[in-house]
Amino acid sequence: MIRAALTAVLATAFTVSGAAQEFLAQSAAPASSFPKPDRPVAHIVSPIWKDEKARDDAGEPGQLVRLLGIKPGMTVADLGAGSGYYVVRLSPIVGSNGRIIAEDVVPEYLQGLRERVGDLGLQNVTVILGEPHDPKLPTGSVDVAILVHMYHEVTQPYGLLYNLIPALKPNARVGIVDAFAPTSKHGTPPSLLRCELAAVGYREVSFDRLKGSDTYLAIFAPPSVASRTRPEAIVACRAPS
Repeated sequence: MIRAALTAVLATAFTVSGAAQEFLAQSAAPASSFPKPDRPVAHIVSPIWKDEKARDDAGEPGQLVRLLGIKPGMTVADLGAGSGYYVVRLSPIVGSNGRIIAEDVVPEYLQGLRERVGDLGLQNVTVILGEPHDPKLPTGSVDVAILVHMYHEVTQPYGLLYNLIPALKPNARVGIVDAFAPTSKHGTPPSLLRCELAAVGYREVSFDRLKGSDTYLAIFAPPSVASRTRPEAIVACRAPS
């Protein structure tokens, strides 16, 4: 009887609902597999890049939505979601049939974001704690991944880009917003960005300077899981002098 009860408890403990199963991340390659970036990595100093009203006034969200083709029903992963600037603006756009996955590596930022999402009653937002080399996103779940004003702060860019690929659906796009500045000054030179993504197998689709600020949106198509560059073959790119 005791053994039967224990078996039942263990079965219950390891039974995962369909919704929870969907959010089990794939097994990721460890950080030690990848080269470190051959350029400065900026420190994470704030959960928000700039005053939200100023960004709204510049029309930044509208430009990103248009250029990335974000529509109702899509799943958008916001990597480095911080205070949730894009989370709260994209949630109503993807609607009840869509989903926003808000990921960050700073637990304190995620706690504040959970409170914001709860206060606003956003039902289509899932908050995930990732790692610098692994966003820990569910396999085959994402239509669009965005990395906004945070790429220069990623300590393991090659690992992050490599481990992101299994989470992306066929024809998914990755949009990176950053400033025209060195990584040490919280930007990423476009040539460096292109080199680092190409090193993993990504292909640039478009590049647009965003109106109202000294920033850009670069959009990339990811390689397939099978065709991505293996970790041991990735060569770190040097920042332009």
